[in-house]
Amino acid sequence: METGECSYQTPCKAEGKKSAGSSALSPYFAIPASPFMKKFGYGTGVSVYLMKRSPKGLSCSPWAVKKVNKQCDKSSKSLYETRLNNEARILKNLQHPNIVGYRGLTKTKDGSLCLAMEYGGEKSLNDLIEERSEKKLGPFPAHTILKVALSMARGLKYLHNDKNILHGDIKSTNVVVKGDFESIKICDVGVSLPLDENMIMSDPQAYYIGTESWKPKEALEEDGVITDKSDIFAFGLTLWEMMTLSIPHVNLPPEGDDEDDSFDEDDFDEDAYFEALGTRPPLNADELDDSYQRVIELFFMCSNENPKERPSAALIVETLEAENIQ
Repeated sequence: METGECSYQTPCKAEGKKSAGSSALSPYFAIPASPFMKKFGYGTGVSVYLMKRSPKGLSCSPWAVKKVNKQCDKSSKSLYETRLNNEARILKNLQHPNIVGYRGLTKTKDGSLCLAMEYGGEKSLNDLIEERSEKKLGPFPAHTILKVALSMARGLKYLHNDKNILHGDIKSTNVVVKGDFESIKICDVGVSLPLDENMIMSDPQAYYIGTESWKPKEALEEDGVITDKSDIFAFGLTLWEMMTLSIPHVNLPPEGDDEDDSFDEDDFDEDAYFEALGTRPPLNADELDDSYQRVIELFFMCSNENPKERPSAALIVETLEAENIQ
């Protein structure tokens, strides 16, 4: 923690206050109106803002504030608020260096629900991938990808083994990075699912939402069994993103064209895209030097269509730590 920074307790002077039941609502700290905060991220139905805090002249750490968009219609707003309440309920019970921390849940004066989380000057991994692609820098160095892999696997091991939670939407957008990969944390647990002692989704009424391009085969099948290994498939595709700087299954070259792999909406083969979902996206390993061998092996294991053949998060952590990945 930096010198002069407020405690990460929420809010800075919360003694004597009581949170409101199962919704985790904390109505005793104020969120500025959106125009007074910097928007730096977004998701389906929500936007993420940077909230700077200096109560009574103190220099406190800023927060990231996820806010339901006012433009949503009534039914959509209700859905996104339910997810935000669910995310707050889960996040407030998590404490791990590779999981974004909870700070509070409240409503603004206009009634918009807001979730406050820790912020450390992060960018999403997806932002970094897009920046690298625009600058034509090629894949991330292998040691960087392995560092991200270990941090993510530690976070997933904590969720799966310690909390019996399936994240349910692993992808580069839901990984935040501070500085030059000084810290790597998983965020957005709003669509997570409970796991039983056998690492199988335990709520018969729940269903896997995820994001289409990262969905494993079992999440696309009507009778597919969702387990902790569903997160591992999406984890593998996140490593693929760092090697290819692409979205899984989207940047496929037009059929018969092996010279231009740029994405053109007019050439997009929708049938091929849907057929490819749940499979291992192609990787031109010949374009990667020998330093990527371990990354490629890990990607192939994690992206196996058979979930039983994928490693657990705990095994990934054990293996990478034994290899002295830093």
